Amino acid sequence: MRTPIVAGNWKMFKTIAEASDFSANVSKAAPIAGVEQVICAPFTTLPALSELFKGTSIALGAQNMHYAENGAFTGEISPLMLKELGVKYVIIGHSERRQYFNETDETVNLKSKAALQHGLLPIICVGETLAEREAGKTEEVVRVQTEAAFAGISADQAKTVVVAYEPVWAIGTGKSSSSAEANETIRYIRQVIASLYGQETADQVRIQYGGSVKPDNIASYLQESDIDGALVGGASLTADGFLQLVAGASGK
Repeated sequence: MRTPIVAGNWKMFKTIAEASDFSANVSKAAPIAGVEQVICAPFTTLPALSELFKGTSIALGAQNMHYAENGAFTGEISPLMLKELGVKYVIIGHSERRQYFNETDETVNLKSKAALQHGLLPIICVGETLAEREAGKTEEVVRVQTEAAFAGISADQAKTVVVAYEPVWAIGTGKSSSSAEANETIRYIRQVIASLYGQETADQVRIQYGGSVKPDNIASYLQESDIDGALVGGASLTADGFLQLVAGASGK
């Protein structure tokens, strides 16, 4: 039985003060069981949130990292730095990183392996553009991205990885794949993982959907057979919104 996981991706939003307010408001709410909760926050807020989330059910995540432990990489953050802060998860290969910052399948793989080596759990993002979808290339795109991301990762490591299927055309656009369509693609991603490691391992990998997920539609995605959670952007920015997402994922 895979535990559902809801991860909020704050992107480039929230000062330390705003992040502190979010934590205070979430802490007032009654705990919601049965769903793993993650906030992937900007680097500047991670030290404060590391302390604020102690004793809560929320795990701390980062939005990116470099694959090297250290070096002459101005402006980058290493896995050692994240681990020191108590970070548990790190988003790797988000479409915005691929589109605006030249992230490639190769760097996604390097970062994923480095994260696992240092005890961090990668949330690996895959997904097609609108042009690729209209050309009927969705399965080809997610297969290539998935195979590249998992190259050199052992079966035991793979079981701990979270995959986020995020069709690029649905991110921040208000458009979303239907739950049935998303489940079909996610089932295919699981088949790709099974081809790499076997069905037993594939059945343990959690695969999220991301792309204009909101409190009023998350339950429909989580009802599908192969969707194990959501990676959520804008709808996770308020405490109420995040709590409603978690509640929706839990079926409450």
